[in-house]
Formats: sequence, structure tokens, C-alpha cells
Amino acid sequence: MSSFLSNTKNLWRKSSRPNIQTRASPAVVASDATTPVTLAIIGCGQRGKIYASYALRNPTICKVVAIAEPRPKTQKYVADLHGIDKTLVFSSWKALATASAETIKTVGERLADAVVIAIQDNLHLEVALAFAEQGYHILCEKPMATSLEDCIKIERAIKKAGIVFGMGHVMRYSPYNKEISTIVQSKALGDLINVVHIEPVGYFHFAHSYVRGNWRNERDSSFSLMTKCCHDIDLLCHWFSPAVPARVSSFGSLQHFRKSAKPTAAGNATRCLECPIEKECPYSAKRIYLDPVSHGDSGWPVETIVDGFPDIENVQTALETGPYGKCVYESANDVCDNQVVNLEFSNGATASFTMVAYTSAICERQTRLHFSHGEIIGDMSKFVVNDFRKSTTKTHYPKNEGGGHGGGDLGLSRAFVEAVKTGRQEVLGTNIEEVLKSHLTVFAAESSRKEGRVVDCVKFEEDARKLVDS
Repeated sequence: MSSFLSNTKNLWRKSSRPNIQTRASPAVVASDATTPVTLAIIGCGQRGKIYASYALRNPTICKVVAIAEPRPKTQKYVADLHGIDKTLVFSSWKALATASAETIKTVGERLADAVVIAIQDNLHLEVALAFAEQGYHILCEKPMATSLEDCIKIERAIKKAGIVFGMGHVMRYSPYNKEISTIVQSKALGDLINVVHIEPVGYFHFAHSYVRGNWRNERDSSFSLMTKCCHDIDLLCHWFSPAVPARVSSFGSLQHFRKSAKPTAAGNATRCLECPIEKECPYSAKRIYLDPVSHGDSGWPVETIVDGFPDIENVQTALETGPYGKCVYESANDVCDNQVVNLEFSNGATASFTMVAYTSAICERQTRLHFSHGEIIGDMSKFVVNDFRKSTTKTHYPKNEGGGHGGGDLGLSRAFVEAVKTGRQEVLGTNIEEVLKSHLTVFAAESSRKEGRVVDCVKFEEDARKLVDS
């Protein structure tokens, strides 16, 4: 037997392993009440580390036992942080999948109860299909996939495997949005008629992620409405459920982050560190990355641009050689920096959504919900309820337990682990059909933007399914 299998069998003997089902039998209930749910993290970047951090907060409930991460310093950091045995540390998801297949065949058990897919978006399809086929429960970072056809293929694989599936639509799981959802579903203010929802991405956040970063180019990732705002569209669909999107229109473009907008005074400079007007530019890479780390701030966004712990030396090198040091007007980006989406639901209700880069607020959504007998006005930290029948106004301050997205990251992690432990998809408050439906709506909106037409959502889905079947 290989040393990997031998070591892994010894690990299982030393620890109290959950009663994991074999590949031939879908994993319905992954562990008993006293055993932590075990996770394998595929991709240990910012999102992977955030989901894995739930295990550090709750070691008796959840444990990270395996990782797949190609960057050596990041790999070592996460492996050491979670105390992962070296035989369960892999440099690629394919190596993890191969080792898992071997242990299923030889030992009759998976390496973990569930996998967290936090790898690049364009790899989600093949990773999800591989681990669904092996019977792992799956938590997948948004978006599900970068094409509509791939999303449909994942939906079918999840249904066939009979596994728990969680989607990185973290907006649903923050205390703020959960309180609003409770009011919506209670109909205390009557029927929900209209929602106006704004995502102020933030000027330097957009420059970091969607001009210089991994989501700058549609070909390599996807369009910005999908990569940034699919969980906003999902939240709108959630609030109007059981009504579903019927028609959608959208408008938007790349307005500013392009070469034609480059200040004349910048001359031929292609990198911030060599630019004569760097100090005047709001998108200065020195200002965004190097200045903070020089003052001891090693958190987001600077932590994402280097392998390992950021310091002045490796950040300086990254800005001199990598995409994060390039002038925003010379970068290889092509995704929208502003977009509006208009939705009509099957019950006649409507919603409008705006994504815009040019804001001082960083992802602090602003929302107005209009009901037949009242309204809710919120900003992600508090919301005001106006009840027309009672002539009352009440301000709510939902408790944020910490973590990103107003506590949504922590809320999703908790819900997923509980769903895996109990084998109950409904703990997540959604299912693969709803996840696909909201993704379909995002793809339909982008089709509307590109084609200049109102899209019939029902026909759009029918055509997409026919394409997959052809």
C-alpha cells in the first residue's frame, strides 16, 4: 500500500471518524451529534480562508482536514493553522480528487464529509462534477459556474448525487437580511410590490478586483454582474419567492477604466510606481497596497496580492511585476463598471438593481422595499420599518456577529455545516433549483444588456436546457 494510504489509515485510527457513506451510497447524514463535520478546502485564497475560519471558531463542530492549494507559502500557512497532516495537503484539486478516489476504493471512506470549492470561477464545473460524483457534500463559492450550460450541468450532477449543496450567496445569511426576510415572509406589511437595491462596489475595491484583479476579464472569469452581484440578484429572488423572474432588461458598460480615460499628465507610464501623477490618482497602487502595509495593515486587499504574509518587500515586488501595480487605464480589463437591471416577477411585482464602481461606500448595500401597507429602508447596518396601517416607524439594528458581508460569511458557514451534519438541505433555506434560477436571471440580464432586448426568463431557461441536451 502507498505511504499516503498507510498514513491516512493511521490518521483514521487515531481520530474519531464520522460515519461517512461510501461512494455507492449518497451521503445523507455525514456525522453523528458528537463528531465534527470535516471539510476539504479547495483553494486557500481569501474566500477559502474565510470559510475555513469557521472551523477555527468552532473546533468541536467543524474541522478542516485537507486542503488543495498550489501557492507554497499560502499552502503551508493554512495547513499549519488548521493542523492538517502533510499527507492531506495537496497542490492541486486533481491530486486531492485522485487521492480521494483511491481511499474510497481501498479504504471505503472519503477524505472528508464535504468540500469547499473556492478555486477560480472557470474551474467550478469540473471540480464540482468530480466531487459530486464521489459523493461529497459541496459548498461552492459564487458564482456556480461561468456559463449557463455549466450551471445546468452542475445542477444535474447535484441532483443525481443526492448531496447537500451550498452556494456562496452569503447575502441571504447575514442577521440584517435574515431579519428583513422574516418581515417579508410574514406579510406584516402586506404584499411586496417593489424593491430598489443598490450595490456600491467602491472605487478602489472595483479597481482592485475588477480592473487589476482576477475578475477583470470576462474571458478568464465572467462578466462583473455575475462575479460581483449574483448574490444580490439571488436575494431579490428570495424576497419575491414563490414568484419567479418573468422578464428582465439591463443596461451598462465600461465607462471609465479604459485607456481613453487616462490622464494626459500620466504620459507613457504603465505602472503606478513610475507614474508622475501617482500621488494625485485615487487608484494609485502605492496608496492602495504599499502605504497600508508600511503602516502595519496586512489585511484586505493587500493580503490577496502576494503568496504568504504581505510585507514591504514582497508587496513592492508585486507592484513592480504583477497586475496589481499596473495603471488602471492600461490594464487588461473589459467588464462593466456600472450596470442596472430591471426585473418583473411572475406575480407582477418589480425590482431594480444598480451596481456601480464609483462610490466611497464599499459594498454597503442600500435597499428600499415597498409593500402594500408599508416600507423598509436599509443600509446593511440598520433598517427602518414604516407601517402605514399603524402609522409607526421603527429602526432595527441587527446584531453583526462578525465576519464579512454583515455576518453573512459566518451565517452561511454555520448553515452549511449544520445541513451536512443533519443531512437536511432545507437548513440552508435554498436548494439547487433556486440557485440555478437566480443564476439564470443573471445570465438573462447580461443577454439583455448585450443584445438590447427584454428577455423572457422562462423561454431563456427553456432554450438553455435544450442547448445542454443537444
